[in-house]
Amino acid sequence: MSVNHYEGMFLLDSAKAVVNWEETVNNVHGILTKYDAEIVASRQWDDRRLAYPVEGHKKGSFLLTYFKADSSKISEIEHDCSLNELILRDLILKVHPKLVEQLVTQAMSSTPSIEAEDAPMDDELEERPRRRRRDD
Repeated sequence: MSVNHYEGMFLLDSAKAVVNWEETVNNVHGILTKYDAEIVASRQWDDRRLAYPVEGHKKGSFLLTYFKADSSKISEIEHDCSLNELILRDLILKVHPKLVEQLVTQAMSSTPSIEAEDAPMDDELEERPRRRRRDD
C-alpha cells in the first residue's frame, strides 16, 4: 500500500452544481472517501464558460481538491468519476510530497475569479485587420 498526495481538478455540470453546491462537493468527496482517501483541502476554483462544449455543456464549475490516497485506488476513483453524471471531466495528478504544503496554501488563498477578471476579455483585445482571401 503506497499512500501519496494527489491534486484533483473536477469539472462539474454548473447547472446542477449551482442548485446546491454543498451537496455537489459532498458527492465528489463521497467518491474519494469511498476509496479511503483523506481530503486535505477542497474549494470551488471557478465557474466559467468553457472554451469548447464538453458533453454538450458550454459552462462548468471547477472543484479543486487535494487528498491523500492509496495509489492503487486512483484508477477506481477515476472510473467512479466517469460514471457520475455530475462530473463532466476529472484530472488527478500525483503531487510531490515536498510541494504539498505550498500548493495547498496557494490554492486555498488565491481567488481565481479575480485573477480571471484581470485578464483581458476577448472584445478588449486589439483586433488585427483580417487578410482578404484571394478568391474575394
